[in-house]
Amino acid sequence: MNNRIDILKGMLEAKPEDSFARYGLAMEYMKTGRHADAVEEFRAIIARDPGYAYAYYHGGQALEKMGRLDEAKAIYGRGLEAAKDAH
Repeated sequence: MNNRIDILKGMLEAKPEDSFARYGLAMEYMKTGRHADAVEEFRAIIARDPGYAYAYYHGGQALEKMGRLDEAKAIYGRGLEAAKDAH
């Protein structure tokens, strides 16, 4: 297994609300081709912290890589709305 993934999982066990560590884990999943796992983590970030714009963008990318284009469009759209709400 990827050592970074193990480290990030350990960080999340200690502090599950850490969006930055969860984002790092999702990005490691992306790097290793585990797109479904990445989407799960990006969705967890969005559920806890709906203003975390990068989660929408990279979540959409992961969905695109899996061929789930309608879901990718939906998450991108939600990200745009979240970004508008933040300003």
